[in-house]
Amino acid sequence: MGSDGQPPTGRHPAAAVDVLVVGAGPTGLAMAAQLAAFGVPVRLVDRAVDRAHESRALAIQPRTLEVLAGSGVTDELLAGGNPAVRLCLHAHGGVRAVPLFDLGLADTAYPHLLFLSQAETERILGEHLAAAGLGVERGVELVGMNQTGDGVAATLRHADGREEPVSARYVVGCDGAHSTVRHLAGIGFEGGAYPQTFVLADLEADGVAGDAAHAFVSGRGTLFLFPLRHPASWRLLVMRPAADAPPPESPVTLDEVQALADTYTGATVRLHEPVWMTNFRLHHRAATRYRAGRVFLAGDAAHIHSPAGAQGMNTGIQDAVNLGWKLAHALRGGVDPRLLDTYHAERAPVGRMVLRFTDRAFTAATSTNPVVRFVRGRLAPALIPALLAPRFVRATAFRTVSQLAIGYRRSPLSTDGPRPPRKGPRAGDRLPDAPVSGPDGGTLHRLTAAPGWHLLLCGPPAAWPAGVSVGLAQRYPGRLTVHRLTETDSTGGSIPAARALRRLGLAPGASGLYLVRPDGHVGYRSGGTDLTGLTAYLDRWLPS
Repeated sequence: MGSDGQPPTGRHPAAAVDVLVVGAGPTGLAMAAQLAAFGVPVRLVDRAVDRAHESRALAIQPRTLEVLAGSGVTDELLAGGNPAVRLCLHAHGGVRAVPLFDLGLADTAYPHLLFLSQAETERILGEHLAAAGLGVERGVELVGMNQTGDGVAATLRHADGREEPVSARYVVGCDGAHSTVRHLAGIGFEGGAYPQTFVLADLEADGVAGDAAHAFVSGRGTLFLFPLRHPASWRLLVMRPAADAPPPESPVTLDEVQALADTYTGATVRLHEPVWMTNFRLHHRAATRYRAGRVFLAGDAAHIHSPAGAQGMNTGIQDAVNLGWKLAHALRGGVDPRLLDTYHAERAPVGRMVLRFTDRAFTAATSTNPVVRFVRGRLAPALIPALLAPRFVRATAFRTVSQLAIGYRRSPLSTDGPRPPRKGPRAGDRLPDAPVSGPDGGTLHRLTAAPGWHLLLCGPPAAWPAGVSVGLAQRYPGRLTVHRLTETDSTGGSIPAARALRRLGLAPGASGLYLVRPDGHVGYRSGGTDLTGLTAYLDRWLPS
C-alpha cells in the first residue's frame, strides 16, 4: 500500500521477498545474518544513508559473543575490542579496584565484558553480511505497510523519492525507538522518560588507567569512563545538574564536558581530542506485544531503557537470534503454527526483566533523594568492594549481567521427557560450554555451532549404537545433526566428553539425551534411551 493507504498505481508489480528487515543497526544486521544462515531470501533496508560512526552502545556481553560465534564474527569482535575485567571506584580521593570478570567461568569461552563501540560492531556485522552477498540498502525508508492473507504489502521510498512496492512473507522491525514498523502495525509502546539530561562523549583522557572501567562516585551522581579502542580511547557518560538541562540537540563543547568532569574527579582527569559529544535523554518503554500477525519487533523497536548494565544492544541481538531460526522454519513449512508465537512468549519476559533491572540500577545511580545520595556517595564506595569480595557473589552478579542465566523454561518449546537428569541444564536453559575431544573437536558450543538443531546422545557406546544416530539423521535430513558423547570411547564416531557429561548433569555410566535448539538453548531432554518423546517433539517443531 502507498503511504496514503491506497493501492499503488502506475507501478511495476511488487518485488517479492521472504523477509523484509527494516533497520540496519546491530539488531537488524544480526537478524539478516541469522536468516541468511538458513538460506532465507531477505532484504535489509535502512533510511540512514550511512551506518553509525559514533560509539552509542559500547559493550558486548558474553552471551552475545556466544550466539554470534556460529556466524564467525566473534573472533573479529574480540580482536577489535577491549576485554576489561575490573572496575575502579573513585571516591573521596581514593580508588578501590573491584574485580568483576576475573572468575574464569568454565561454562563459557568468554568470561568477560567486551568493550567495543557500536560503530565497530556494525562495521564487522555489515562486512560479514557483505561477504555472504547480502548488502544493506541505505537511504531506503518504509512508508507504508498493510497485511494481507499470506503476507505483507509494503511500500519503500528511496533516497531519490522513488516509491517501490514490496511483497514480503514477513516484516521484522529493527528500526529503533521511533519504529515506523511498530507505528504502522498499531503496536503500543508504553513507558516514559527520565527527567535527567546526560552527556555522552568519545574522547581521549589522561589520568586514568587504560585497563579498567572507571566510576567516579559522589552524592551528585556518577561519572563513568569506559575503555574503547575506536573511535577514541574512552567513552564518557555523566549526568548534568538538574538546573543545567539543555535540549538534546544543543551542541556540547569540550570545556563544558571538562567542567562537568572536574566536579566528579577533582580535576585529576584531563579530557582532549573529542571525536563525538552529545546531550541525550533516556526513556524506559516496552512494546505491548512483539508480534502483530506477520509483523515482528526486535531490539529498541520492542524495548528501550537506560544503558545501566550494558543490556540494550545485547538484548536486541539476542531477540534476533531467537526469532531468525523460527521465521526460517515457518517459511519452510511443516511446523506447529504456534512456533512463531513462542518469540513473544520467550523474549517479552526478558525485555521486562531488563527494564526492571536497568530502572533500579539507573535510579540508584541518579536519584536526588537525600538518603540515596548519602548511600551512593558515602557508603557504596566502601560497601561495594566488600560485598563483591566473595567469589560466589561476583559469579552470581556476573551471570545476571552477562545474560548467561537467561532461559525459557516456561516456553511451549521447553519439554522435559521421562527421567531427566536431576542436575545440569533444564529444558529452556542455555546449553553450557565444556571441553570435548575427537574429530569434531573443541567444545560443546563449537560442536553445536552449525545452523540447525543438534542432538546430543550421551552415555556408554552400547547405549547408543551407530544405527540410532544414522536413523535419526535420515529421518530428519538437513535439519538435525546427531552427536554421540561418551566418557572416553572414540570408536564408531563417538566423542570422548567426560567433563561435558558431568556439566550436563549425567553421572558416570548414565545415559540421556539433550536436543539443542538453533539458538543454543535446550529444547528437549530426557534420561535413558527411549526416543518416543524426542521424535514426537521433533515431528512437532522441526520443518518438513
